[in-house]
Amino acid sequence: MIEMCELGMVKYLLFVFNFLFAVSGLGLIIAGSVILSDVGDFSRFMETRIIAMPILLIIVGIIVFLVAALGCLGAIKESYYALMAFALCLLIIFVVELAVGIAAAVYKGEFQVLLKENLKESLDVYYDSKVDRIAWDNMQINLECCGVDGPEDWSGGRPFSCCHRTKKGAPPPTNMHCNSSERGDEIVYSDGCFDKLQEKANTGAKTLTGVGIGIAFVEIIGVMLACWLANAIKKRDEMK
Repeated sequence: MIEMCELGMVKYLLFVFNFLFAVSGLGLIIAGSVILSDVGDFSRFMETRIIAMPILLIIVGIIVFLVAALGCLGAIKESYYALMAFALCLLIIFVVELAVGIAAAVYKGEFQVLLKENLKESLDVYYDSKVDRIAWDNMQINLECCGVDGPEDWSGGRPFSCCHRTKKGAPPPTNMHCNSSERGDEIVYSDGCFDKLQEKANTGAKTLTGVGIGIAFVEIIGVMLACWLANAIKKRDEMK
């Protein structure tokens, strides 16, 4: 009787867990999509590994949904092997998340160096490459920045996107008008794009870290519940 009560209680807890786990999977997909949309606008300057992180988050979110379904199946069927497979999947996801987190921490400095190098290389071909010109104009307008470290980086002539309207309703600045202005003038963006872009990437990384820690906590609970239920089922079957 006690074993049946234990089995029913753990089974109920596992159902509740799988609901939360499925919701967390949805959270991963949403978080990954938002970060990818936010950072992806500047993919011309970002390392492939940085762009890959939110994509990986979306993939993990989809896998989480499938694993949650496996957990529900194991609980409904009261299958020892399905529950152990569920626990193993949770452990694998946990290890992958841990590895990604460690890699992000280890290569953080390298990402910053590569980001600045990409920005400088792209800036040098601004007037020769239409793709780079569009990317720089979009970035400088959206992030309200100018050059890699500041307006002085534009030695060949400062583009209009380094400047903004002095007041609402005023005509947009031209290349000539923006190029003749000095740093500190009201019309010129004084901040460099490297700091602004790095700040945006760091915000995305913090979101990924927060979501990852939350999911890891849920996964540990899931492993414990799955093993507990699997053990209760095994004991019951042995008593038959």
